Parts: sequence; C-alpha cells; structure tokens
Amino acid sequence: MEKKVSIYDIAKEMGVSTATVSFVLNGKAKEKGITDAVEKKIKKHADKIGYHPNLLAKSLRTGKSGVIGMLVEGIADPFFASICGNVEELANEKGFKVFFASTENNTEKAKALIRSFRESQVDGFIIAPPPGVETEIQSLLNAKVPLILFDRFFPELPTTNVVIDNENGVRQIMSHFIANNWKNIGFVTLDSEQIQMNNRLKGYKESILQNNLEESILKVPFVVKKEKLFGQIKTYLQENTQLNAVLFATNYLAVNGIAALKELDFKVPEKIAVASFDDNTNFALFSPSISVSAQPVQDIAEQVIKLLMEKMSTNYKNTNMTVMLSTELIVRQSTTRTTL
Repeated sequence: MEKKVSIYDIAKEMGVSTATVSFVLNGKAKEKGITDAVEKKIKKHADKIGYHPNLLAKSLRTGKSGVIGMLVEGIADPFFASICGNVEELANEKGFKVFFASTENNTEKAKALIRSFRESQVDGFIIAPPPGVETEIQSLLNAKVPLILFDRFFPELPTTNVVIDNENGVRQIMSHFIANNWKNIGFVTLDSEQIQMNNRLKGYKESILQNNLEESILKVPFVVKKEKLFGQIKTYLQENTQLNAVLFATNYLAVNGIAALKELDFKVPEKIAVASFDDNTNFALFSPSISVSAQPVQDIAEQVIKLLMEKMSTNYKNTNMTVMLSTELIVRQSTTRTTL
C-alpha cells in the first residue's frame, strides 16, 4: 500500500511552511496574504500528486469535518433523489460536503449508518428516519449533535422536523375527484405506521366519511418484490370493479398501479381516474399524464439546510419544532374528463 501524501510532504517539496499549504488547501490564501502565484503552485502540485485531505484528522484538529451525513429511505427514489440533489447544492454553497446513504427503511441498517457517520465525525445529520431508531435519535440529541429530521419524525422526541402536510395533500386530490363526480375512490397505500403514511390514510378516510362515500383500501407491505407488488395491485383492481378512481399514496405505487391498469386494459381516465401523492419526473410525460399532489422538494431542501446551519452555529440550541409545508395539486390528463 502506498503511503498517503500529507501537507507536510507538499510543504517540504514546495519549500513553504505547512501552515501555508493548509491555508491554500482550505481556501484561505487571500485571507492570509498568500500570493496568487504561490496559491496556484501549491494547488497544481497537490493535484499532480493526488493529495486528498484526511477529514478525520481535520475533524480531530479543528472539531469540524465540513461534512454532513444524510440518511434517506432510498437515494434512487425520485423524491429522495431530488431532495438530496438540492441539499447537496445548498450545502456546497455553505462550504459543506454531504455524504449520502440509503436506509431502505431497515432499522438495523439505519442504526449502523448513524453509528458509522458518528464515528466519521460528521458535523450534523439530516435523516428521514425508519421505524425503530428512536434511541439513536435521542442519543444524538443528548450529545448535542446538530440534527434535522424530514419527511417523517417521532412525535415523542424533541426534534426539529421538516415535513409535508400529508393529510391536506390527500384531501386536495379527493376534493378534485369528487368535484368531477368520481366518487367510487380506492386508496392504495403502504402497510406502515410511519407518521406520514398514517396522515395520508387519515386524509383519505376523513374525505370519504365527510362525503358519505364507501372506502376501499389496499395496504401493501413496505418490503415486497416488484412482481408481487404489481400482482397485489392488479388483483385489487380486478376485484373492485366498482371503482372509478384510485389514489396511490406514493409515486412508486402509482408507477406499478398504472402498469397494472394497462395490462388490464382499463382506460385512464375513461374507465378509471388516477392520481398520485408525490410527483415523478416522468408523470408529466406519461400518456395520459398523471395528476399529482406534488411535494415542494426545493422548499424542503432549503428549510432543512437553513435549520441545520442554525444548529451548527457556535450557539447550539436544540429546538423542538416542526415546519410543515404544503403540497401543490397538479391536475393532468389522468383526472380530466374527456368531452365529445
């Protein structure tokens, strides 16, 4: 194994002090009065020899690593991918790097990732927590580690949270269905006790109750193979022919549901109207395009970074608060009645 290059090696080869090298590589050349020529020379040499800063050593020396640890359910999911991209851009503007990891909603994996990030001395956490990590979250709070939860949280813990008004987002879609005389409305959701899924289910049930309609709910396991998920949705649609509208509680449920409708040759929206909670980068391109309750990913990212930066300031203070953002109803062809 080759010996790692250090700033001491660069300083020796360039004939300057280690402090000068450190200032240049940490973006403080101008602040410390280092000439452009020396700055350029040091950076060029560092690139040539493949120097990479030791973040752990830096964190031990300064108490800061310049790194944020972000845990999401799945980086490949369009919603979380969008959030991660926006968070990374905003964090970079503040001088921070972001390390991402997917928990796959697995409690043990999430616990291991939190432990690993803590050992890596990240400066703060952004977490969409799976069930069962309350003890780990409380431990971060006890250690005064800057922490923001988003998408879901644990009501019993005094955390700072950025979430969506899931209940009202579903209500908006339901009102749109009903206003267009689609009143046999099915709801396909996850068999999950997470707060955001419970609130979406609550929005559906209360809309049904307030309008004296019949409810029809399919709950699918959170962890299920794609083929089985497709089959469960297809069977549900086949057995509930009274439905003239269906709302999917996540975008990936909607993708599978649309595939099932196509295989069954159920025309959208002529036979059945379709909507999804949460948009997908391709929903506007589908034929027909899919109506959604869209989550404000840019606003979520901005709030998450703003609140985390406040917690990472020298005057750290944990705040038990929840920022709730609204969704946007985007009506597309899948819920637009055709006229002759």
